This record gives sequence, C-alpha cells and structure tokens, in this order.
Amino acid sequence: MRILLTNDDGIFAPGIMAMHAQLAASHQVDVVAPENVQSGGSHAITIRSPLTCQRVHVSGKFEGTSVHGTPADCVKLALHALLPQRPDLVVSGINAGLNTGIHVLYSGTVAAAIEGAILGVPAVAVSLKLYRDMDFDRAGAIAKDIIAQIAAKSPLPRQVFNVNIPELRPGWPLGVRIAPQSTQSTLETLERRTDPSGREYFWLSGDFGELDDAIETDLHVVRQGYVCVTPLHLNLTDAPLLEKMRAWKWA
Repeated sequence: MRILLTNDDGIFAPGIMAMHAQLAASHQVDVVAPENVQSGGSHAITIRSPLTCQRVHVSGKFEGTSVHGTPADCVKLALHALLPQRPDLVVSGINAGLNTGIHVLYSGTVAAAIEGAILGVPAVAVSLKLYRDMDFDRAGAIAKDIIAQIAAKSPLPRQVFNVNIPELRPGWPLGVRIAPQSTQSTLETLERRTDPSGREYFWLSGDFGELDDAIETDLHVVRQGYVCVTPLHLNLTDAPLLEKMRAWKWA
C-alpha cells in the first residue's frame, strides 16, 4: 500500500517519526509535512503567498518533503504536484495531544486527513493524549494495527477515520471502541499577562470539564482508557434543522 504521511506538529516531530517507522516496515510511505508546528491551524490553506518546499533528512530516519505551509497545504501539494503516483491512504499524525470533541474543528491533524478525503483518498488522523514521557513508539504500533484493520475494509475515497489514543499508562489501552464525536464546549480562559518589556498580551488555555453528553462519545471512551475510532464526514449540514427550515416562510 502506498501511504502519504503528514502531520501538524512539523516534519521533525517525534510523532511522525514513530508513525513512519511503523508504516515503512511494510508500506511505501511518502512524507510531506509542515516545516514547523501548525497546531490549532484547522483547515487553513496558503493562497496569498508562494508555497515553497524542500527535501530534508529527518534525524537520519527518513527523507521527506518539508513544506512552508499548513497541513492541508501539504496534502494538496503532495497529491497535485509532488507524488509520482496517487496514494492509497493518507495518514496524519501522530499528534501530540488528543483531537476529540470540538477540538476536531481546530485540528490541523484532522484537517490534513479531511483534505485527503476531499481529494478522493481515504484518510486516518492519529492523536495521542498529551502527558509526561509520551510513548510515541508504542502509540505508533497501536495506530499501525488500527490502520491495517481500516485498510482491510477497503474504505471509500471520501471516508475519514479519527483515531485517539489514551495515555499509555500500565494496562492501557483497554481495547478499541467506536464512538461519535462529542460536541461539548471547552472551559476556556484567556489569561492576561505582561511580557518583559511591559506589554500586555493574552494566553489561551482550557480543556473539557465534566462530561455532560447523554451518550458515550470519543471523550468518554478515551478517558476510560480505550482507543477511540470515530468516522467523520465532510457534510456539516444539520439535517433535522434543514427539514424544519423547508417549512419556514421566507420573505
């Protein structure tokens, strides 16, 4: 299988190195990833400036293409211009930090996978909970097995799978579960700070608090110690509301 591997933490991040090591053992892997961290960049693309790239050697582990752009840029550039042939699958990750719940909408990792699907290639986004001494090698092995199971099902061109791996403490993960994305909002704060020159600035922080979903979601599953796999799609239409709106009187 030919795989396009990308991420949003940058081409020199430990997550993409671990993922490459696992996938390259049995697949043809092309790496096209941002030259620097793009976390929180969502599905931004570069349209007002040139999109540049260069070949780089990554810590003696592999050679790839570093792009001065976003994760979505990387996938566009790879599929339209760089790769000698179309990949069978796009893999984005391993991200340092979960992409569950509403964070999916902010995630460059997930956006790269979605861009692959937009361009007609099934895709998998992989994220690992942020914690001290993150074990990317073990996470890569877990992700490799899940990717193999997904590939064995012959996913359709526009299908996207969001994989979130819990903290890899002793005994975890407990298994794999399928669950929908939570839509619960985060508890955010904007801290007012002062830099060394006396200028005021703000620092955004926040996380999910107690879970209030009535059904088991990706947030519940990962907190319980399971790997969660969530199928995503490109259509953001609110179907029930759409039907109600058909009866509205429009001036």
